[in-house]
Amino acid sequence: GSGQRMPLSEIVEIMQNAYCDTVGVEFTHIANMEQQNWIRTKFEHKKKFDFDEAATHRLLDRLIYAVTFESFLATKYNTTKRFGLEGVDSLIPGMKSCIDTAVALGVESIDIGMPHRGRLNVLANVMRKPLEEMLYEFMEGTISADSEGHLLGSGDVKYHLGFTMDRPTHTPGRSIHISLCPNPSHLEAVNPVVIGKVRAKQHFSGDQDRKRSLGILLHGDAAFSGQGVVYETLELSDIKGYTTGGTVHVIANNQIGFTTDPRFSRSTPYCTDVAKSVGAPIFHVNGDDPEGVAWVMSLAAEFRQEFAKDVVVDIVGFRRHGHNEIDEPMFTQPLMYKTIKKHPDVLEVYTARLIREGRITQEKVDEMKAAALEVFNTAFHTAKSEDYRPPPSSWFGSQWSGYKTKFQLGKNDATAVPADTLKEIGTRISDVPAGFNIHKNLVRVMRNKHKAVVETGKGIDWATGEALAFGTLLNEGTHVRLSGQDVERGTFSQRHAVLHDQRNETKYIPLNNVSPKQAAFSIYNSNLSEYAVLGFELGYSMENPNSLVVWEAQFGDFANTAQVIIDQFISSGEQKWLRGTGLVMLLPHGFEGQGPEHSSARLERFLQLCDDDPDFIPEMESTGVKQIQDVNMQVVVPSTPANYFHLLRRQIRRDFRKPLICISPKSLLRLPQCSSEIEAFTDSGFQRLIGETRDDLVPEEEIRRIIFCCGRVYYDLDKARTDQRVNDVAIIRIEQICPFPYDQVLKTSQRYPNAEIVWVQEEPQNMGAWSYVAPRIVTSLKDLNGKEATYVGRNAAASPATGTPAIHKAEVDHMLHDAFSESFEHEKWEWKISELMAKVEKK
Repeated sequence: GSGQRMPLSEIVEIMQNAYCDTVGVEFTHIANMEQQNWIRTKFEHKKKFDFDEAATHRLLDRLIYAVTFESFLATKYNTTKRFGLEGVDSLIPGMKSCIDTAVALGVESIDIGMPHRGRLNVLANVMRKPLEEMLYEFMEGTISADSEGHLLGSGDVKYHLGFTMDRPTHTPGRSIHISLCPNPSHLEAVNPVVIGKVRAKQHFSGDQDRKRSLGILLHGDAAFSGQGVVYETLELSDIKGYTTGGTVHVIANNQIGFTTDPRFSRSTPYCTDVAKSVGAPIFHVNGDDPEGVAWVMSLAAEFRQEFAKDVVVDIVGFRRHGHNEIDEPMFTQPLMYKTIKKHPDVLEVYTARLIREGRITQEKVDEMKAAALEVFNTAFHTAKSEDYRPPPSSWFGSQWSGYKTKFQLGKNDATAVPADTLKEIGTRISDVPAGFNIHKNLVRVMRNKHKAVVETGKGIDWATGEALAFGTLLNEGTHVRLSGQDVERGTFSQRHAVLHDQRNETKYIPLNNVSPKQAAFSIYNSNLSEYAVLGFELGYSMENPNSLVVWEAQFGDFANTAQVIIDQFISSGEQKWLRGTGLVMLLPHGFEGQGPEHSSARLERFLQLCDDDPDFIPEMESTGVKQIQDVNMQVVVPSTPANYFHLLRRQIRRDFRKPLICISPKSLLRLPQCSSEIEAFTDSGFQRLIGETRDDLVPEEEIRRIIFCCGRVYYDLDKARTDQRVNDVAIIRIEQICPFPYDQVLKTSQRYPNAEIVWVQEEPQNMGAWSYVAPRIVTSLKDLNGKEATYVGRNAAASPATGTPAIHKAEVDHMLHDAFSESFEHEKWEWKISELMAKVEKK
């Protein structure tokens, strides 16, 4: 593009050197010509990169440490799985080159996500985890204790663990904060978690240009092309609510996936082709050329800082051993592994080249190797000594300092808010600027909001209760982030947190105008993804506990496409990795005749993941704090706007964090009976159990039945009780299912000494809360004549709900009949076509 005239032979030489050597690039798919030309400028030289003596020695030293680390472990622990990096060893000096360049260009913090392959090498040589600590884990495992000797969690295998370190760099006076996120064996699942952590760092550090915090994701070739979450995460890269200003992706391409050849594991020429969907440049480099790897990794960091875009580096190498070191690869790839056995390692290849070119002597190489081996041997003997113990594990660090672990009793601060404050915020959230043209249907919505909170203090609905919770937290300085599909308006057109001018489509967000010194309210409609978006919000919440981070499913049913995040991170991350989160999941749920895919949030699955003992009443204290601290997560089904308000505020107004699974309503959003008065926001707190609210029943000793239930079915039961003129049945709502309110269930049951116990739910018998609550009700009442609960509800089923309105109506009628009948035995409901048709005709 310079206009310089050159002989054709010279042009061909330059182009061959640029694009046909050990480094190749794909960039013509990029729509932006400035980015294309930038890459051309970097590549089209007679010599793309040139390492001076100091740079060469530094690169060689890094490579020696990478290769020696693997050979040292192979010698000392030859029967232990370690998922070594042999065959793609140059990734280590490449990573360090990328970090060096990133730091020089202003990066202060790096979050890394990667699979098991090469993880130990990255921990040792990139993260600089103390070698003696790592080697001790080979000898004693990864179980750890705090300074007081408490066993911390269940631990995990070595190649899943994370680490954080502030380490010096080659830029004078600059250090870098590096964090390696722990991850499960579920390949690529960690990707969105890392990106969410980076985004949170950028928010809390004021990094609006997204230049100071960087995410680096390492991948295997088979997983990068095979796992759908890779594409989901890539698609977040340029969306306003999720972008981090670009991620550096590095493929450790060993040209095999466990035992599967590339030709059977993807339909594209390259494993990296999925990245073309977001216009990312893709650099391919031969793993046997450490200089090429180091140069292109540096270039990737430079491109990211220049253009705030994702960039991919594909390091093409091989896998020296089987999937793990005790696996036999010759069973399935005999020809490939015959070739690999004859192939020297990259250190041999590179040192031979340097010696051949006169850039180093064999004596110098031997000296450098001996120095590295001495470091490993010293660490080994330290770890092996009888008096060595690794430093106590830190449950929480950095931003989590001061938050309580499960061994330190925490406390709940009050969640009630003065009426004057609520009215002030109520005014703000129901007001729009002068000249803003709100949709005519929303004028009434805003007026009703103002009337309920500011004028009458009555009829505060679900969406208003939520807005008041968010608004009061923002007013107190707590950042609130809400994301998910269509959350700005709300799936059920209930939230309207973002208003749109009907003439020019400008936006107004009332919750960002609560008070001059408020914290930021961030609300974003996500793309049509659950897996990556939930992972992103999880990472965001893990980075800093001083924020309320909420992910809402469009319908609760759809959360199961993010099951890996739920199972591997949310429910078990604290126990495995000592990493906490206060993430809130809002899962709309309710059996309202909308069919199998719009009814159930699969409450039973979340309860199955909870780790409390059904046969043991835990140590209880008045606040219920210790019980929450002792479980892995909370599962709550609030039934009133006020209790939902206190639930959200409770999540922040305490000095510890636990995930919250909130089973949220659909039809209750507009049900007049499901409303709260302002006193419920000002004079109380979260209620784990809501007792009988009616005062026209028979005396307590004459109550014949206690119905325990949760969620929206309460309102069906209460209406049916009125319609059937029943006055000797009490209806009790268990709002917090996990941890179970043993004490309150017992206390409530003692009030009605002659009553039988019934559990009513709208879900099928094998779903919902029944399997969870039944043994816990027995445990609660074991000293009360051994009472047990009887089940009332739908039959066990494979599908959560019927899609036939007549069957739905018949099931509801049958459930409500059984709930209040004088006597019954639960039996399988069977419907005849003639009976259903009669119901339809009658209707």
